[in-house]
Amino acid sequence: MSATGYRTHVCGELRASHAGQTVKLAGWVHSRRDHGGLYFFDLRDRSGLTQIVAHPDDKEVFAAAEKLHGEYVVAVTGIVARRPEGTVNPKLPTGEIEVHAKELRVLSVAKTLPFEPTDHVTVSEEVRLKYRFLDLRRTRMQQNLITRHKVAQSLRRYLDNRGFIEIETPILTKSTPEGARDFLVPSRLSPGEFYALPQSPQIFKQILMVSGMERYFQIARNFRDEDLRADRQPEHTQLDLEMSFVREEDVHQMIEGMLRAMFQEVLGVALETPFLGLEYSEAMARYGSDKPDLRFGFEISDLSQTFAASGFKVFSEAVKGGGVVRALAAPGEPINRATIDKWTDKVKALGAKGLAWIRFTGAELKPESTFAKFLSEDELSRLKAVFGLQPGQIVFFGAGPANEVAKYLGELRKELITLLKPSPSRDWAFLWVKHFPLLEWDAEEKRWTFAHNPFTAPLEDELPMLDTDPGKMRSNQYDLVLNGVELASGSIRNHRADIQRKIFRLMGYDDSESQRRFGLLLNALEHGAPPHGGLGLGLDRLVAIIRGEESIREVIAFPKTQKGTDPLSECPSPVDPKQLRDLGIQLAPK
Repeated sequence: MSATGYRTHVCGELRASHAGQTVKLAGWVHSRRDHGGLYFFDLRDRSGLTQIVAHPDDKEVFAAAEKLHGEYVVAVTGIVARRPEGTVNPKLPTGEIEVHAKELRVLSVAKTLPFEPTDHVTVSEEVRLKYRFLDLRRTRMQQNLITRHKVAQSLRRYLDNRGFIEIETPILTKSTPEGARDFLVPSRLSPGEFYALPQSPQIFKQILMVSGMERYFQIARNFRDEDLRADRQPEHTQLDLEMSFVREEDVHQMIEGMLRAMFQEVLGVALETPFLGLEYSEAMARYGSDKPDLRFGFEISDLSQTFAASGFKVFSEAVKGGGVVRALAAPGEPINRATIDKWTDKVKALGAKGLAWIRFTGAELKPESTFAKFLSEDELSRLKAVFGLQPGQIVFFGAGPANEVAKYLGELRKELITLLKPSPSRDWAFLWVKHFPLLEWDAEEKRWTFAHNPFTAPLEDELPMLDTDPGKMRSNQYDLVLNGVELASGSIRNHRADIQRKIFRLMGYDDSESQRRFGLLLNALEHGAPPHGGLGLGLDRLVAIIRGEESIREVIAFPKTQKGTDPLSECPSPVDPKQLRDLGIQLAPK
């Protein structure tokens, strides 16, 4: 940072080479100490800490230092000196020096604080968010936001160098169904009508491709009125991009290069590319999840053929009915019966009839289970061979429809990782999960609905299935997963209006309804649209992962709570009745 009228240097930059120089510093009083007639205090700014010494010989400075309290904002003029032998602080970059104050001015005083802004603060999140201006003074929080800035700038540079144009799309737009509830904004000039805040720039970025912009990006704000979790906020930020004349692999290569450059620039980490890719069906079969964490083992194995004719009817009947038998193995300790009972209740809540398991004990791997007597020696031998079992290990089974088995064995895999806390095989596990189902059946409304979003193109060689078997169609949808977190989602889009209309019809929209809801896009597609695709990458999630934070709230300057409120600004809040009258809105009684 350059010098200003208040300072010649920032607190974190002074070194032994500056000894003898007169400097000006400004910042917050981090802590103050009285050492036998000398006052010491650490002066803090965003760059770090510098120790300031106030001598009694400098009476005005000494008197001012005596009155200081934590988080006072002060300006100091002084002389840089090496610390006396034995007092060097190796934990600080400035630990070899101190500044002997010759002038000390209090620029601002601070009230008694609700908590000290240190990285060891123990107050509730509600209090931290109410006093976010204090919370953001903490080194960890500042580093989170600095890293976020560096990540965003790195992504911008990379895309700019490859011909992408940053274009802003509207914040006030039309309500469209994209998988979550819209935030609606009433229009004063058109009473009874509403704008919606965008869930994503999806339609507009596709229109930009039709407009011939070819390569677009923006760091976009998106809004979704949905229940909140650690990785969700009512408003979030994503890197949004779209490319013309591309296939799936072109988008993947661009994103991999961008992330490789960013990780090297921001973290000094060399990522291996290309990233691993799995078909959606394979990810579900092997890991029971469309966002598996590949840093850990516990892979699910398909044993349908092994148990197709088993004497254990639960298994054989499942296979005969078109289902599967799958299993995963785990160490025996610390998985006790109480833990297994808890997991049994959990998978039952997900639709399983129960949780079958076998524990193998002793050097001879004797099977201990309520149903082991129904299994043949060949079946047990095959089981031991598939997993390379060791004494004490437990094998958990799932039998039934493939999608149900995947769901609860995938949840069980997560429980195993949480319980056992195995060491990760690597720091960064990127994965493309590709070719999700295009449509899924909505039994309640008795119609097809989109599996991811309604604008995704079917796989080209499966297009005839739109007329014959839409439920089995795969799409050009792809997700990028990092360490078990969905980091990005995108697809190759429908650039043909006739295909897009046909998909809307399958979803129960006749042509007039499709035009009413999506006419903005359909009109554009009918005027010469190039093949195009792209994705949206969650910036909040990316920064949270690389900073090791459990919640994206820790990498957002002013987040909402899990209830969607902001204790700092005290919103949402009532508004003046006159504002409601101007908008033609009347509130229903609570």
